[in-house]
Amino acid sequence: MNRIRLAAVSIVAASSLALSGCFLASGVPETESTPTGEKVAPELQEYYDQVLEWSGCDGGFQCATAEVPLDWENPGAESIEIALIRLPAAGESMGSLLVNPGGPGASGVDQVRQGVDYATSDRLRQHYDIVGFDPRGVGASSAVDCYDDPDELTQFIYEIVPYEAGSEEWIDAIEESNAEFGAACLEHTGELLGHVDTVSAARDMDVLRAALGDERLNFLGYSYGTLLGATYAGLYPEKTGHLVLDGAIDPATTDFEVTASQAQGFESAMRAYLADCLTGPECPFSADTVEGGMAELAALFDRLEQSPLRAEDGRMLGSSAMFTAVIFPLYSADTWGYLSQLIADVKSGGAEIAFALADAYYSRNEDGTFADNSTEAFIAINCLDYASTSTRETLEEEAAELARLAPVFGPLMSYGGTSCDDWPFAPTRDRQPIVAEGSAPILVIGTTNDPATPYHWAVALAEQLANGQLVTYEGEGHTAYNKSNQCVNDAVDDFFIEDVVPETDPLC
Repeated sequence: MNRIRLAAVSIVAASSLALSGCFLASGVPETESTPTGEKVAPELQEYYDQVLEWSGCDGGFQCATAEVPLDWENPGAESIEIALIRLPAAGESMGSLLVNPGGPGASGVDQVRQGVDYATSDRLRQHYDIVGFDPRGVGASSAVDCYDDPDELTQFIYEIVPYEAGSEEWIDAIEESNAEFGAACLEHTGELLGHVDTVSAARDMDVLRAALGDERLNFLGYSYGTLLGATYAGLYPEKTGHLVLDGAIDPATTDFEVTASQAQGFESAMRAYLADCLTGPECPFSADTVEGGMAELAALFDRLEQSPLRAEDGRMLGSSAMFTAVIFPLYSADTWGYLSQLIADVKSGGAEIAFALADAYYSRNEDGTFADNSTEAFIAINCLDYASTSTRETLEEEAAELARLAPVFGPLMSYGGTSCDDWPFAPTRDRQPIVAEGSAPILVIGTTNDPATPYHWAVALAEQLANGQLVTYEGEGHTAYNKSNQCVNDAVDDFFIEDVVPETDPLC
């Protein structure tokens, strides 16, 4: 079993392409922002009054860097940098629209630079300046760093522990590995490692809003980005403009509930894939029913647990790495074809497609380097955001519950509940509902068979928010806006552009 035991990363697949940085380009004028000029606490005034200096980037984009306090409890001390990228509105601008692709740990700079047309519609880009940013700890901003040699991260992710999963020896080895990883992150990152929590990142967004010159925040958040947006609304309800939260996370859920819900979500998505696959002539499963296909997949996982496959580069494909490879194409029905190729290859004794998919999940390049720090940031942010409800004594009971809820995927997501116990910094976020009393209306989008952020989380968040409005997409895949149907797109675009709030859930 591999060392790393993490719940599935709720990252938008299109944001997996990396961006090395912004480069000056001719033909795009340098511009400066006009801050709102609002009065805040004296120690924060310089941050809110800062002028963003936009320089042209390749492709018609503009890039800038903002400064925010390292420690929001002591804002007069050290500052850190936040990287931004902007695509100016094609028509008359209604202001800035901040976007976040999820993760935590995904780059908003990458999302806009590499996939702005995937994240936003033509209609939205006509009316808003689309602004991507890398949250604190991520990407081109002041970032989390945990290694000298990328092979160290590869080993942490993929090395197989030579003990039975769930045994005392196995748990000892996992906890020791996680503690060593946390210590390395602290050594390389320093004090920042203790300040990459979501509440601090949400406070940063208020600085960005003011520096951009917007009286109210307009925000489009996907997946983990919904927690970031909801957190902002809870902190600054009176400063909310138009917020859309797509693929919502329930802020009150526990770390174990996250794991359990995602295990069930991916198992449900796998069943949907099998129902489609088994009707075609090239399905790699020999079973003729969905139940038979799930049993076949479980047997494949068991085989890899006992006898891992060696890849050409020497890495061993065990059940945990195979699990990562399987869930990655389950994020969207459009990528189910990769899952069929994966299963066929592994059945024939190959490990190359599996590692290609798992590497893409972790942003690992073919040469062994990593395109970004999304894996390190994901761990660091989650360890601050989620106080574990698990102990060594409860792990076995929780594993049994996961196996009951998701018989195939549940066992592969078990025994990770104590992963952050020896993290250098204690958790800081309170798990509780976010109400945001006094906010503007907030759209919460949920997809009925979303594997990564299950639909009931969207229902819960919409009910918690004092002014939340649920928009349901009845379908497959992770997140819905600009990638599902016109009903969802119209609801979002009309909200942002025409200020139209659906009276009831349009049930798209």
